Amino acid sequence: MKSRATQDRERFLLVSVSTADAPAATRVRVWRKLRSLGALYLQQSVCLLPERDDTRRQVTRLLASVRADGGTARQLTMNIPDDTEYAQLVDEFNAQRDTEYGEIVERAPDLLEELRKETARGNATYAEVEESEADLERFDKWLAKIAARDYFHAPGGAAARKAVERCRTALAAFEAAALAAQAGTHPAEDPGTVPPASANLRAVE
Repeated sequence: MKSRATQDRERFLLVSVSTADAPAATRVRVWRKLRSLGALYLQQSVCLLPERDDTRRQVTRLLASVRADGGTARQLTMNIPDDTEYAQLVDEFNAQRDTEYGEIVERAPDLLEELRKETARGNATYAEVEESEADLERFDKWLAKIAARDYFHAPGGAAARKAVERCRTALAAFEAAALAAQAGTHPAEDPGTVPPASANLRAVE
């Protein structure tokens, strides 16, 4: 009889794809799609994905297109009964996501530093605000893409979210300074107090 822990586990899709007889564009498309889904490769052309309704639908469509292009593809549903093996797979999925989250943590202080420099120069303008808003929007989209394939709630997600929220807070202060400058008044809080990038990076880590 299965334990409750075993019953509650994710099942996996084992995906095997060969594009040897398909156009090169098919190979690239398959790689990009599986990467966007957060697939864990066991070996070349063989990968795992948690079995979720949306994931299964996307994989099914992808494999149908591979076959239509002359390639071969198969997906199988798997249970992982061994506790150690299951935990190792989860750790490997999380390690992939933590690497991606870590890139956000590494890059976010650049925006904080840019805001700090522009504030120090007295250059809190709406042109700079709009430019920084575009940067923040890119961080939000980047974070959302990673979160969509973060099936097991990788621990690095918390640090990445905090890093982006620090940018959002700093940008709000910078925008207040721009508004105050335009109105000829002083903001309640000087955005020049945005801490240097190194301090924020240490805090996130």
